[in-house]
Amino acid sequence: MGEIDRGLLVLVGIGSADTESGADYLADKIAGLRIFEDAQGKMNLSLAGVGGSVLAVSQFTLYGDVRHGRRPSFDDAAPPEKARVLYEYFVERIRAAGLRCETGRFQEMMQVELVNDGPVTILLDSSKAF
Repeated sequence: MGEIDRGLLVLVGIGSADTESGADYLADKIAGLRIFEDAQGKMNLSLAGVGGSVLAVSQFTLYGDVRHGRRPSFDDAAPPEKARVLYEYFVERIRAAGLRCETGRFQEMMQVELVNDGPVTILLDSSKAF
């Protein structure tokens, strides 16, 4: 089970329409985000700049659609076989960017602990990049 110190907890939701190019976009964006404070307190440093790591946790429930009824629909989530391949590809792209990347356990129940220093929460959606 993955564990990091300073860095980013990335909840990775993979939809049925997602592709490797979308994973490339997200990995590059995450690696380059300047969201850590510099000496002047300004968000100006990337993960590499602070020696940070990524904890990537597959989270298909991000695709839970609750607009109709009371039970979430997961129709837009990728099937597990496709999601596993893209999730592993995404993790490898983060590592290829020179960052340490730990993972959760794909398709298993997990207890994830987070100490949120900020708070800073950012939503990235590869479908809005193209």
